[in-house]
Amino acid sequence: MRDVLTGAGFREIATVRSYHRTPPCAPARERAVRQLIFEPEHDDLWDRFYERFRFQPSIDTYPGVTEPPASVTWHLGTGHAIAGELDRLVRRGLLACVRPDEPLYFLDWNHQGYRFDPLRVGGPGRPFWPGTAYPDGDYHLYVTADLRLGTFGHPWEESLCVFGADLLTEVEAGLTALLGPVMRRGGRNAGNIWTIGPDGVTRVRP
Repeated sequence: MRDVLTGAGFREIATVRSYHRTPPCAPARERAVRQLIFEPEHDDLWDRFYERFRFQPSIDTYPGVTEPPASVTWHLGTGHAIAGELDRLVRRGLLACVRPDEPLYFLDWNHQGYRFDPLRVGGPGRPFWPGTAYPDGDYHLYVTADLRLGTFGHPWEESLCVFGADLLTEVEAGLTALLGPVMRRGGRNAGNIWTIGPDGVTRVRP
């Protein structure tokens, strides 16, 4: 072909070099992050969460779920100033606990949710890590598909419940240092109860 072109009057003015990248492993079969809202998978996960945790969404029902035995709940009254560090601690704990190739889910009550691969999100050149542990206006959850571990953020109680023994091992000390004394363990009062109402925050001691 080169001889044909030069014979027709074309002349060579530059050369081109091609590069081919060979990944060290097979390409991922799914995207790192997938939006979920009307998919059966999304509805099924919410339905199972409602049933297992007896979820009662309400602006004045606390704690809103039946907290499992392996759970710890903290008050979030320090506000958005701690949201970034809260996410750092929770994300590090989730990364340490998920199984190989296991997805995580971020659920935002009455909003779009996400299924994502925690090993392939966050950081330069990667998709964003979906959601936040801090419940910014509605209930926020991070959960595994089998609901064995995760977090439940209550926006009106201003609380965060972390459940699952493995996840608690990873995050309890850090969250206590960040958020202060524990509110509940296994759904039971751990020394003080916080209620949030129109008159502000009231601490009631047993």
